[in-house]
This record gives sequence, structure tokens and C-alpha cells, in this order.
Amino acid sequence: MENNQKNSFLGLVPFLIFIALYVGTGAALQLRRTEMAFYQLPSPVAVAVGIIFAFVLFRAPVKEKFETFLAGCGHQDIMTMCIIYLLAGAFAGVSKAAGGVDATVNLGLTYIPARFIAAGLFMISCFISTATGTSVGSIVAIAPIAVGLAEKSGVSLLLVLASVMGGAMFGDNLSVISDTTIAATRTQGVEMRDKFRINLYIALPAALLTIVLLLIFGRPDHLPTLENLSWQFSKVLPYLVVLALALAGINVFIVLTAGVILSGAIGLYNGNFTFLTLSKEIYQGFLGMVEIFLLSLLTGGLAALSAKAGGIRWLLTQIQKVIVGKKSAKAGIGLLVAVTDIAVANNTVAIIINGPIARQICEKYQVDPRESAAVLDIFSCIFQGMIPYGAQMLILLGFAGEKISPLSLIPLLWYQILLLVFTAVFIYFSLSDRIIARLDRGRLES
Repeated sequence: MENNQKNSFLGLVPFLIFIALYVGTGAALQLRRTEMAFYQLPSPVAVAVGIIFAFVLFRAPVKEKFETFLAGCGHQDIMTMCIIYLLAGAFAGVSKAAGGVDATVNLGLTYIPARFIAAGLFMISCFISTATGTSVGSIVAIAPIAVGLAEKSGVSLLLVLASVMGGAMFGDNLSVISDTTIAATRTQGVEMRDKFRINLYIALPAALLTIVLLLIFGRPDHLPTLENLSWQFSKVLPYLVVLALALAGINVFIVLTAGVILSGAIGLYNGNFTFLTLSKEIYQGFLGMVEIFLLSLLTGGLAALSAKAGGIRWLLTQIQKVIVGKKSAKAGIGLLVAVTDIAVANNTVAIIINGPIARQICEKYQVDPRESAAVLDIFSCIFQGMIPYGAQMLILLGFAGEKISPLSLIPLLWYQILLLVFTAVFIYFSLSDRIIARLDRGRLES
């Protein structure tokens, strides 16, 4: 937030306390075999503890610390991000209540031949997660169907589960209404469509190669019979409209508001809900984003306190000792968010924590913030989709109905592995610089 000349490790201590409390609680509960162990302690509570320590440890008048904290909470980027979260939650909730998720799944299963089950499930997961902006939501919608298809067809259950996970993380990374995309673009101060286009150049080759591998190795022993797959195009339409408007560069507030109105109108017309129940669905969508809303707000305040005390500048000083140029700066941003995600098991949290640091690295080493936003999102989603204790992995394996080790699934997460390889190639050969130059030329010509 505020640029300050102080340079002190003490400024990082509250952040470390927050991470240690969050990770330590999750690890302790995991040892006790608690279900969803890393999600038992609400992250806003953990960051609130870090804030208390910041007020205790940092030397400054209490009034000044409160002013700094509130300025961080109320920073334009933080508030913009929070409002977008609410609108995205409302759109996702209303669209699902209107039958959009079920219609989209059935649409995909109707037109993708049964002999291409593994590749088809990957593509359906890609579309669902891109349209809805949630990897967990797409896993919940598709995994039960995927498990049943695997049992009927003889395709490896592990391969089918890996297909669903890969597709879910594809959309989590790329969706214009995903909380990771919102966090990455807002912390770096870039437009969603610019980040999407750069990101797509990296993710699409990985996705296409994954499809080829799934077509080769995911052939079923016998073809399952798919029945009662009804769907209406009108229920899929809101997702397509939101995606098209966002890529056209329309203001994200207008895009999401239009999506809520369109989904609501379709749901009312089809009798999925009344006006009053529609209003409740919108409110439930808001409530679904409360945790990430509060986390972003409080983390913004903690980041401001940390910057004031010199913590962020101290961390940058340490990072700069190993960064020797633009390429290593990009790799450093990716490594920071990956390590943080492994620690906190939440890719949005990892981006929010590292966003301000990444932005200063960009300024120091002339890294385009559009590429920084893509790198933040890509690395956080790669590792979130692979860690054994992440919500995505735990929910996915929960649908399997049998004891499957996450370690046996990880080698089959071809999309995440390929995405990591392609991202490294893009960074090493500076391919993203060429893409950005092409985008800038196109914008000038238009």
C-alpha cells in the first residue's frame, strides 16, 4: 500500500504469525484426522490475530496505527475487489439456482461422445469452472457423474478424477469471475481481459495437450448409456454472455450485474424461483463470499501496517539478492505465491498476501504487471490443485467412495504439470513479452 523507506524484519512478524496460526491449526487437526482440517479455522480470524500482534509490536501512536490500518482496509483496490466478490457470488448463486450448472453439465455430456469420457469430462470441467469461476463448485457438480461414468465404462477412476481436477483448475485460473482472477488483477492494477489473453496463451497449449493424452490413455473398456440428459440453452446463456462481455472489455461491475439480472430473469421465466426467493439467492451469493471479503479487507489493513513498519521492503531486499533480472523476477513471483499456497492451502489467500510484493518486484525489474497477474494466478492454481490437503483434492476424493491416496492421483494431474512446464518455457524464452507487444499493437491499431 504505502511505500515506506523503513526496512525491518519485524514488519513481517504479524504476517508470519497469521500464516503459522493458520497452517499450524490445519496441520494439528490433520494429524487428528479431522475432516477438511485446513478449513476449520476461518482465515479472517487467523489474520485478525496477526493484526492484533501488529498493533502490539509496531512502534507508533495507537491513533496512527489505526489510521494506517483503516487506510489499508479502505484502499481502492481492496474495496473494488470486495465488491466484485459480492457480485460474483450473486451471479454464481443465482445461475446455479436457475439450473445453469446442471444444464451445462448435461449439454456437455449430450454432445461429447461416450468413447471420449476422460477427455470429455476434462472439457466439461473446463467450461463449468470458467463459467462459474469456482473450481470447488465444478468439482461438486461433475465429480459424482464422473465417478459413475468411470464405474460403468471401465476407465481408470484415478484418471477420471484427475481429468475433473485439471478442468476445474483450468477455469479457476482463467475465469473472469474467479476470486483468484479478481485478486490477481486488482492487486496488480490490470484489466481482466488483458490478464485473460496472456494467461490463455499459456494455459491453452497445456489444455490441448492434456486432451490429446486423455484421448489416448482414457479409452473406456465399454461405452456407458447416458439417459435423461435434459438441458435448456437459455440456462447456459448467462455464462456465455458474462464471458463475452468481460472479454469485450466491458466494466466488470456492469458485466456481473448484467449476469445476475439475466440469470434472474431466466429463472423467473422458467419458474425456478419467485422474486422474493430470487432476492434470497442473491443474498446467499453475497454470504458465500463473506469469508474472502473479510479476508481481503483485513489483509489489506495488515499489509498497510506491515509496509509502514518496513516488512515488505525487508522481504523485497531479501528477494532481490537472488533475482538477477527480469526472468528470475517472474520466476520469483511464481515461487513466492506457490510456497505461500502450499503453506496456507488457499490460492486466493496466497495471491492477496503476495500481490503487493509482486507489484513492487514488477516496478523494480520492469516486469509488465499483466504478466505478473497471470503468473500469480497460474502458480497459485497449479499448486492448489495438487496439494493433498487442499479443499479441491479433499472434496474430489470424497466423492470416490473409497480410500484413494492423493499421492496416487498427483502423477496423473497432467494439466497442472503441463501448465507448470509451459509457464516455465514462456518465462525462460520471454514469450509473454511478445504476446504483450502484440496486444499493445492491436490496441493502438484499433
